[in-house]
Amino acid sequence: MSSLPTCSLQYDVSLQALNTFGVAARAAMLARVSDIGDLQALLSQKHFANLPRLILGGGSNILFTRDFDGLVLLPEFRGMAITHEDGDRVHVRAGAGESWDALVRWSLAQGLCGLENLALIPGHVGAAPIQNIGAYGVEFAEVCASVEIHDIALGTTRLLSREQCGFAYRQSIFKTPEAANWIVTAVDIALTRQARLRLDYAGLREQLHAQDITTPTATEVADAVTQLRLRKLPNPALIGNAGSFFKNPIVTNTVAKQLQLQHPALPAWPMPDGQKKLSAAWLIESCGFKGLRDGDAGVSSQHALVLVNHGAASGAQLWALAQRIQAGVQQQFGVQLLPEPMVI
Repeated sequence: MSSLPTCSLQYDVSLQALNTFGVAARAAMLARVSDIGDLQALLSQKHFANLPRLILGGGSNILFTRDFDGLVLLPEFRGMAITHEDGDRVHVRAGAGESWDALVRWSLAQGLCGLENLALIPGHVGAAPIQNIGAYGVEFAEVCASVEIHDIALGTTRLLSREQCGFAYRQSIFKTPEAANWIVTAVDIALTRQARLRLDYAGLREQLHAQDITTPTATEVADAVTQLRLRKLPNPALIGNAGSFFKNPIVTNTVAKQLQLQHPALPAWPMPDGQKKLSAAWLIESCGFKGLRDGDAGVSSQHALVLVNHGAASGAQLWALAQRIQAGVQQQFGVQLLPEPMVI
């Protein structure tokens, strides 16, 4: 059975360097994909067609608790380019295999605004619509014009409009069974030449003030966001982690009021549908988990939302700690925490 050069097929591959937790796991097979035609040719072979598949981007939003006995696909679709301009509105196409932060910095260098609050989010462009990434008051959904996907089962490539993507808080159609055979190949984002800066998220104005910036540019906002993230979140290059491990829970307004009567310091933010989003970090810290270490699995002392691998923690050990945190928050506050990364 011959492998296809552009798919770079490998067998029994370590995934330790391909996930930011740095946990030891292996894939039965791994293919680096930069050409859809070659991918389809690979999957048309019966041996590969029936294998379990996992699409792995930058590895910053996944926790392996075991080896993956199937085919891991690494999308390596490249390229960043302005495709067209319509007055102040500028469309940019970016390949799914590009670094997200590289796209943010590239767009700023082109004089484009809209991604500055999303600076330094780890991972690849292809993960942005799947997770509907967000930070400092901005979500990917706000800049998304369309997402290009390839349906492996049908062998077809098509565009999904922003509306078809079903975006919600850390949610999209790409997380549903309907998307089981889809692979994101590129995104089309709509940016502007004229800055419309969003500075109201907690800490951002204070950071700019500390830097003596009163009338910031988009690049200065990105720099401030970068400094905030470096200060608040542990660097995956220095200690294994996948950023925020839990989503901020969304509860009814009634539940939020009851909790805030009992715990007045609990932060809660209104949602468009009338519900409230609670601070998962506050809940976790209030349960005493911040800075906890159990062997090499731990909770960051910098931010209670971040689980860390102090060296040799297994994915199973990190997941056991995550479940312990879920149980503690459920018992103390009656609130269910859901994991943000994909757990294998």
